[in-house]
Amino acid sequence: MSQPYALQPYDVITMGRIGVDLYPLRTGVPLERVDTFGKFLGGSPSNVAVAAARLGRRTAVITRTGQDPFGTYLHRALRDFGVDDRWVTSVEEYPTPVTFCEIFPPDDFPLYFYRRPKAPDLEIREGELEREPIRRARIFWMTGTGLCAEPSRTATLAALAHRAKAGTTVFDLDWRPVFWSDPATARGHYAQALAHATVAVGNAEECAVATGESDPHAAAEALLAAGVELAVVKRGPEGVLAAHRDGTRAEVPPVPVDVVNGLGAGDAFGGALCHGLLAGWDLERTLRFANTAGAVVAARLACSSAMPSEAEVAQVLAGGPVPPDPSREAAREHPDDHPAAPPAGPGAGPDGTPS
Repeated sequence: MSQPYALQPYDVITMGRIGVDLYPLRTGVPLERVDTFGKFLGGSPSNVAVAAARLGRRTAVITRTGQDPFGTYLHRALRDFGVDDRWVTSVEEYPTPVTFCEIFPPDDFPLYFYRRPKAPDLEIREGELEREPIRRARIFWMTGTGLCAEPSRTATLAALAHRAKAGTTVFDLDWRPVFWSDPATARGHYAQALAHATVAVGNAEECAVATGESDPHAAAEALLAAGVELAVVKRGPEGVLAAHRDGTRAEVPPVPVDVVNGLGAGDAFGGALCHGLLAGWDLERTLRFANTAGAVVAARLACSSAMPSEAEVAQVLAGGPVPPDPSREAAREHPDDHPAAPPAGPGAGPDGTPS
């Protein structure tokens, strides 16, 4: 007999950052001149959960919001996306974070984080964790940002230790130096997390923080030496490579798209990576699918609401066009009276810079 739904292991549980993204509906315009914004769920691990849910996976996120209207909005948005929000709790002392960005296609997307005096998602506490669902999840996904401050750091490492490499444990290196009071301490904390992880994912800069190696091949080897079984190194316009402890290697090129907003491409990549790992696909197929999912989001305006379905990814994989952008509906209601930046040329793809 199958287990009751509530007792079945989740396909993916993510832990860490959440917030509200306020993205301009006018591209190629400095933030001080933007007068219309779209409101979206944001935060890398939350977006990864959304991306995996869009691909049919049962997902949940462990995080915290402020006790305010934006927090209420995030609960509703998670549920609307099919993500279980039972482990999303509120913090009375701190407001829900807000992030603004500027959109200058094809490769300039400055971010402005409002997470002061402290983000609620850094108030995740070890004693509040329900450890058994974390241990039983088929994939557990955590990020480097969760290690930047207490009590989140202790809670994240406790979750990893309790999981003890059960199933697939993904460490998204997710380097955001602005979140660290002393960035020089990051490598030691990263090393602790890598010892518990089975998969590490990051771009060249993030790999350098974790291992001291920025060359993609050297970084992959260093991540394997640090304890993971699979190292995935995102190379932006040069594609992505991965190395497995069993000797399997794969490199895939970028997917050519006209980039609208590169933010969120890495999160789509992450959710699709989870989907491929859960499906038992070989490494190259998994990377191609994940890279294509990231490219679809890069060709769209938003992050969470832009995450593609499996059919949409398959269409682009087969050489078809990127399907219409659902997040552009709002933009059509507020036509841009300034010309957008010209589309990117071939070779654009996810750069591992999630929101």
